[in-house]
Amino acid sequence: MAEITWEAPYCAEGSSCFRLGTDAEGNGYIAVNGQEDRYLTDSLEALRTLITDIKAGKADHLL
Repeated sequence: MAEITWEAPYCAEGSSCFRLGTDAEGNGYIAVNGQEDRYLTDSLEALRTLITDIKAGKADHLL
C-alpha cells in the first residue's frame, strides 16, 4: 500500500471535514477527517480537475 501524505483537514461550516492527500506514485486521495483508511483515489490530474470544477460551481446543484 502506498504511503499517503495527508494535508491538514479542511472544515467548512458545519461538521464536515475533509482531507486531501498524495503519494509518491502521483495519486490523489480524498477522505473524511478521521476516516483516512476509507478514501477515494484517482490521479492528481483527476483530483485537480475535480477541485477546479467544484470551485467553478459545477457541483452547486448538489447543495
